[in-house]
Amino acid sequence: MSFLAPFRALRPAPDAAADVASVPYDVVSTEEARALAAGHPLSFLHVTRPEIDLPAGTNPYDASVYAQAVRNFEELKRAAPLVQDEPSLYFYRLRMGAHEQTGLTGVFSVDEYDRGLIKKHEKTRKDKEDDRTRHMTELRAQTGVVFLTYHASPAVDAVVRRVTATRPLYDFTASDGVAHTMWRVAGGDVDALVKAFAALPALYIADGHHRVASASRAHAALPQSREAGTFVATAFPDRDVRILPYNRVVKDLAGKTPAQLIAALGGMVMPGAGAPTPARRGEVGMYLDGRWHTLALPPVPAGTPRADALDVERLQRLVLEPHLGIGDPRTDKRVDFVGGIRGTAELERLVTSGRAAAAFSLFPVGIDDLMSIADAGGIMPPKSTWFEPKLRDGLVTHLI
Repeated sequence: MSFLAPFRALRPAPDAAADVASVPYDVVSTEEARALAAGHPLSFLHVTRPEIDLPAGTNPYDASVYAQAVRNFEELKRAAPLVQDEPSLYFYRLRMGAHEQTGLTGVFSVDEYDRGLIKKHEKTRKDKEDDRTRHMTELRAQTGVVFLTYHASPAVDAVVRRVTATRPLYDFTASDGVAHTMWRVAGGDVDALVKAFAALPALYIADGHHRVASASRAHAALPQSREAGTFVATAFPDRDVRILPYNRVVKDLAGKTPAQLIAALGGMVMPGAGAPTPARRGEVGMYLDGRWHTLALPPVPAGTPRADALDVERLQRLVLEPHLGIGDPRTDKRVDFVGGIRGTAELERLVTSGRAAAAFSLFPVGIDDLMSIADAGGIMPPKSTWFEPKLRDGLVTHLI
């Protein structure tokens, strides 16, 4: 059984939606956020990354940053304006090229998350939790929407078809070419969706582990707030979810020359020219010394836990750690991560520019991997999945 409820979303007036909507706070650096928000006073980045409106070099965790967030939020409510809806659910469709996915936005149970009924597959970092928890409690709002997934439901699909045939609340294309369309759901369709979600055996966090963990901590800090017992999320059926690889770059070769590294990798290096993008599981692209090589990882032994069988984990265990001295990828400063949306050209650029010594291009993890690992209570390696397209912040905010 999965709890779902309508909520009184704070949202932009329709003609301001495209100006308010912004990329998620955690996919851009402060410098990137500042550049994106420049000349766009309604951008929700002024709320989610308020350090962009303070002097360069301001510690993003300083008290002044959260105070700036409160000021910016209040100003945006007036300027956009932001209006508060009646209790509603929303369908949110993302279209990127030929890919399309439609999810249901509502509020879900913090208690179900705390009890493991909303399943996770990643560890979280305390510093990032601290940041979003303070952001929530000072604004008294959840500004970041969590990305959930679930096993597709015919009952939900039927309501999707009916509601999305009507006129949308929002319909715009962002600067990155992704189209965002949202419909408000009301009346009997709300009841039908609540009932359909109650029949789902589980929900899974796809993207937004820190947002949910922070919502749980905010609830503990605000126990008298009924709204704090829920968190805002958009849930997409598993068949629609699109996962790109999360690639790796290493800053040096641990004292080896390119030729020495290739020799050390031995039979894993396939003969001939390599491809930038792996063709199948078990293959990894390696960009080194101006050319691509294909690494063929050895077969997975029978009985290997699914998380350990992922290419991203085997690359760490068979290549990065033994041959390049990369220890814990969560803390090792010699490895960095590049979302698949940036493409293999970005990997080449980082190596060619000297910012990295080698790059590794991975075959993407499947949604079935994520769900199976979460069902087993497992944890995936850090930076295993890059979900694309991304939800935009600012279209719906959950006041607490």
